[in-house]
Amino acid sequence: MNGRHKAIAAAFRIMAATGADRWSKSFAQGRGVILTLHHVRPAAPRGFSPNALLEIVPDFLDAALGLIRAEGYDLVSLDEAAARLQSPKRKRFFVALTFDDGYRDTIEHAWPVLAKHGAPWTLFVTPGFADRSARLWWLELEEAIRALPRLELALPTGRFAVRTETDAEKSRAFDKLYWRLRKGPEAILLSAISDLAQKAGIDPVTLVERDCLPWEMVRALSGAPGVTIGAHTLTHPMLAKHDAETARREIVESKARLEAELDLPIRHFAYPVGDPGSAGAREFALAKEARFVSAVTTRPGHLFAEHADHLHALPRVSLNGLHQNEAALRALLSGLPFWLRGRGRRLDVE
Repeated sequence: MNGRHKAIAAAFRIMAATGADRWSKSFAQGRGVILTLHHVRPAAPRGFSPNALLEIVPDFLDAALGLIRAEGYDLVSLDEAAARLQSPKRKRFFVALTFDDGYRDTIEHAWPVLAKHGAPWTLFVTPGFADRSARLWWLELEEAIRALPRLELALPTGRFAVRTETDAEKSRAFDKLYWRLRKGPEAILLSAISDLAQKAGIDPVTLVERDCLPWEMVRALSGAPGVTIGAHTLTHPMLAKHDAETARREIVESKARLEAELDLPIRHFAYPVGDPGSAGAREFALAKEARFVSAVTTRPGHLFAEHADHLHALPRVSLNGLHQNEAALRALLSGLPFWLRGRGRRLDVE
């Protein structure tokens, strides 16, 4: 856990100790919240785990759903969340659960917990992962750094060379290289990570096959009670880094492909990565043009009545694997961290 996450953890503890996560609800809590999840699986001891923030253990999901129910909050589908935002009548605070990418552990470890609590949920599927034609590049980067004792890359922004012999060196190298690549064009990011994966003997297709659901399992899920399938582009690009035609194709054709494969309407969309550098006003307009009922970002925040006019730029709150405790969950459900972050501003839709 780096310094930033240590500070976040300390803030959650302070909110719990002072009761701020309770008394702030009157002004900080919205009408509801959409939670973002990726992996749900048992903990695997690893010294170097840069993507650990993307995974929680089944016991924490169980505890989280139990707390949500105990607080009297409603667990709802995305269809119901959108309907409540558009209704002038305020109901109880609601929580919608979303899972990005389409991982195997969603069925193996998350689904039994969700079924236990009678919780509806949405799985955002990237057809390219089901096809084994898209890349989990962030995982490729992790596995390559895990395997290599040294990184050497010639990048347009200059040479990148570091030792990666220890877990600490690997963690620092991942953070530096990840954010350096994220700031530039996606083509350079993919090329650089391909070079590292090749040097490390990492097969990208094998990683996708290992971690992602195949079409037959997605089809089986699509007819299950309480399960909604949403679109997550064709190949998981950071849309804002591409031209408008590419972005439009990724959005529109992901909907069409899923509808053809699953024989059901696809009503909801999630922007890959989902931060302001990956999805903005142009992408929000494209998702609306594609006739999605809603589209979700990873911009953090609660849902307020004002979001009824911005259903294609909805915020979400991540259940972060680095903060798997009751204090963190209560703080996130209170809305206070986002009220403080936005200085009281409710919308972040530009």
